[in-house]
Amino acid sequence: MKLATLRSSSRDGQLVLVSRDLSKAVAVAHIAPTLQAALDDWSSLAPKLAEVAAALEQGGVKDSFSFDPARAMAPLPRAYHWVDGSAYVNHVELVRKARGAQMPESFWTDPLVYQGGSDDFLGARDDVPVPSEEYGIDLEGEVAVITDDVPMGTKREGAFDHIKLVMLVNDWSLRNLIPGELAKSFGFYQSKPATAFSPVAVTPDELGTSWAEAKVHLPLVVHVNGKPFGQPNAGVDMTFDFARLIEHITLTRNARAGTVLGSGTISNYDRSLGSACIAERRTLEQIEQGKPVTSFLKFGDSVRIEMFDPHGRSIFGAIEQKVVRR
Repeated sequence: MKLATLRSSSRDGQLVLVSRDLSKAVAVAHIAPTLQAALDDWSSLAPKLAEVAAALEQGGVKDSFSFDPARAMAPLPRAYHWVDGSAYVNHVELVRKARGAQMPESFWTDPLVYQGGSDDFLGARDDVPVPSEEYGIDLEGEVAVITDDVPMGTKREGAFDHIKLVMLVNDWSLRNLIPGELAKSFGFYQSKPATAFSPVAVTPDELGTSWAEAKVHLPLVVHVNGKPFGQPNAGVDMTFDFARLIEHITLTRNARAGTVLGSGTISNYDRSLGSACIAERRTLEQIEQGKPVTSFLKFGDSVRIEMFDPHGRSIFGAIEQKVVRR
């Protein structure tokens, strides 16, 4: 099933179920008023939500309405826990090279994550406010999962069943602020503004065979200002799958229901597939041409991030945003 959160009088919005083709929706307040409420009691509420989702597909819901992604907040407008990984280690290696930093060998065996701000997520069509173009405005196309309650000490083999939803991410970065923060050995913070998410989150079964071994085996299609920028495959070159990332983040603490866990920027060794962030492209230009050519984003620039099933149908809806001056 597919779920979204529509704007309402509540800052946490209104939970709705969305049809597979993203055309229709139905409110489910009688089951759960918000997505967090559903996740808090997922084992008992998910079957009830699935019944309504099936009826919606069959045209058996009288009070359904047209789904408008512009009305959607992030599926979880705010979360108790947002942690982002760097599961595509070849991307980490490239970006660190760009700023003259060596990458420890342990990065290939021990996942790297950071805990981000989760009190102010952006919806898929929200403008992205930034104080200055000098900060080095960059997109980062990712996949994320949402978990139920995951106990401390969960091992990878026990983590698969805790993944309840999947969605897309644009983990906005301000590249020119990152070196100064990391030099203090205590970042990120200012360099990571509000993160944006796809209009809908989907249960893993919606992905069919494209969901395997806690990875999404599909290209992430990225456009900048209407032009193709990259389509790296999220299931390729992912050093750490989501189950391994869950094992990592629960080594010393619980991950409570509603934890959002990102993959980090999707990146493939096959450079012909393009990139999911500007920093990676600039690094490759530096290596190949002796200097970066692609500029970071400017006010008025737009970004579109989307993923399609093998039949060409949008799965999560598009993250489609414009950068604006704050």
